[in-house]
Amino acid sequence: MLTLLTTLVIGVTLASYLTLVSSQNASTMRSLAWNSALPVVEAGIEEALSQLHTTCINFKNGIADPSAPSLMTANNWQRLSNGDYYQKRHLKSDEYYEVTIRPVDPPVIVSYGYVPAPLSPVSQVGMILGTISPGSGSTRSASQMIRKVAVTTKRAAFFDHAMAAEGLIDMNGRFILTDSFDSTDPGASTLGKYDISKRKGNGDVASNGQLINVNNAGIMGKVSTGPGGTIELGSWASVGDTAWVSKPTIGIQPGYASDDMNVEFPAVVVPTPALTGNTSYTTSIGGARTLVGGLLGSPSYFKLTDFSGKITVTGDVVVYVPAGGTVSFTGNGGITLAAGATLKVYVGAASADISGKGVINPGSALNFQYYGLPTNTSLSFGGNAAFSGSVYAPSAALSLGGGGSDIYDFVGSCIVKTVKMNGHFKFHYDEALAKIGPMRDYVVTSWTELAPDQVAY
Repeated sequence: MLTLLTTLVIGVTLASYLTLVSSQNASTMRSLAWNSALPVVEAGIEEALSQLHTTCINFKNGIADPSAPSLMTANNWQRLSNGDYYQKRHLKSDEYYEVTIRPVDPPVIVSYGYVPAPLSPVSQVGMILGTISPGSGSTRSASQMIRKVAVTTKRAAFFDHAMAAEGLIDMNGRFILTDSFDSTDPGASTLGKYDISKRKGNGDVASNGQLINVNNAGIMGKVSTGPGGTIELGSWASVGDTAWVSKPTIGIQPGYASDDMNVEFPAVVVPTPALTGNTSYTTSIGGARTLVGGLLGSPSYFKLTDFSGKITVTGDVVVYVPAGGTVSFTGNGGITLAAGATLKVYVGAASADISGKGVINPGSALNFQYYGLPTNTSLSFGGNAAFSGSVYAPSAALSLGGGGSDIYDFVGSCIVKTVKMNGHFKFHYDEALAKIGPMRDYVVTSWTELAPDQVAY
């Protein structure tokens, strides 16, 4: 009897231990499956963002643009009865995601990740063991585990900094200042123009690179470098809000410097009509040239190999200067925009020089937009002329020289490869560029994990 009792105790102990080990193994394996579902969910989100990037659809008032269905159903996407766009893709035979894009403005992405559940569900452990039953119409089986994530998005503005670069930003000069205003806000501008009494502190300077040389500049805004980057300060440098810099307080205000800048600057693409645009000026008499455009939104396109001299622009105009062309404004040369005129310049020429009379733009910084193609590797602004406009040339080394007593030295925004400043430039970022200016890809603004049967929107 003693032997039997001892054997029974040992048997029960071993059975309990094996049950515990089995339960722990089940929990470990199912936790592993639960964690492995997240990369599947993320793959669905990445495909949805890629689809938005490829189609460049803008959604308004909850209804897709008329052209959206034919574009959004590219790449084997389907349009569901509720208007959402749907994709299902297998990463392995037993792992796949289902993702939808709801065509609201901005779009909402919902991604489901499905992976095998290695062991039977245990109801006491909860959602991590996949105990939620498949909903009506779900493609999930009882042997699968599911995770669901809802993502909200927004269109990222091209011009969301006063100054941004891929590499070095060198503020080598005296009395350099950056600040901001908003030409669409009467409280932050006067008649749409910069007003020093209403200026704001969003003149941010950022680089994907490792170094920003602030020197002795005053930056009313934040500075940021790439991971592990440094910010060099001169003896009189001041970085912070308007009160901090106006005082001035030497150094960087807490919270106004970071090393988390990591933004992709996509290459410029020339609008198709500009590739076959008019190859001559509207009029060209002596050294004076004119470009006459259409009504706003219906531009006239020009393809010019010589973009120089004295140019007057009326209406809405787009100019393309191909590689090998010339962009040079020196001496009395320059560009004058008539009231209400807009000019977009796509430059493929290796170098561009805008000095002389510069760009006389009575409108906002959106009225003059400079786009440098990958072949445009050098851009210089010189002289004492004021400039109002926006510059996007991610392959160009920008040189800013001169700068006079005019408080309007540079109004707008620039995104380039590198920046070298000499002289005493006042740089005023127009925040309207981020609100109503050109946009690039959709980016994620929030990420929320939901139960599989929880409504996302």
